Amino acid sequence: MKEQFLHINLIIRLSLYELKGKYQMHYLGVLWQILNPFMLIGIYWFVFGLGIRGGAPVGETPFFLWLLSGIVPWIFINQAINQGSNSVHSKVNLVSKMKFPVSVLPTIKILGVSFSFFAMLLVTIIVLLLNGVFSGYYLLQLPYYLLCLYFLVFGLTLLLSTMTTIIRDIQNIVQSIMRIMIYMLPIVWNVDRLPDIFVDILKLNPFFYIIVGFRDTLIGGAWFFDDPAYSLYFWFISIFILLIGCSVHVKFRHKFVDYI
Repeated sequence: MKEQFLHINLIIRLSLYELKGKYQMHYLGVLWQILNPFMLIGIYWFVFGLGIRGGAPVGETPFFLWLLSGIVPWIFINQAINQGSNSVHSKVNLVSKMKFPVSVLPTIKILGVSFSFFAMLLVTIIVLLLNGVFSGYYLLQLPYYLLCLYFLVFGLTLLLSTMTTIIRDIQNIVQSIMRIMIYMLPIVWNVDRLPDIFVDILKLNPFFYIIVGFRDTLIGGAWFFDDPAYSLYFWFISIFILLIGCSVHVKFRHKFVDYI
């Protein structure tokens, strides 16, 4: 964690450099950071909102707005974990040819996808307001859920980037799990109709806490302290993942070049 703060300027510069380089030859440039996710959202809305649900709302909330409030943080999670888990292996030149703080590589990827995430989050809030859906005071807990989001994603990417460097199969496993996980979370479908036992099993996934939290924040409905037991569970799992990720990273990072 100390390395992240000591090299914050390096992280920002490299994130901006990668972002500019990625879309340098595109006419629309960084606009693709927003266009691609919203095209994906449109597909999910067409399939699940119009096709499967027939345009029916979720409670009193139109399905598109309900979907938007949950899928925006998920797109960030999906991109950050997929890119962050491969961050060390993809930067083999930096790792092997100079003294480089390897632990900042996942953070660079996380920050890189954060630009589009915050742009999409702002657009989401505007769309909700235009449709008369304003959560009011619930929006005050947005910084809390952003902290939860970045804390968990950082711990996971630190762990997975180390494991992926040692065992390349991990990257394929991560990609497969992330494709499946969207259907195991309340993103494109409502879990309220499931028996309580199944909901409790799905809630073991810490990302469930984040998706529901963002939806409660953007649309309104609940405070994070309304369920203290579940909040404690989330932080226990997140801190555990971070500790494991830090331990594994420190143990193996001096051998990354050998594995690569």
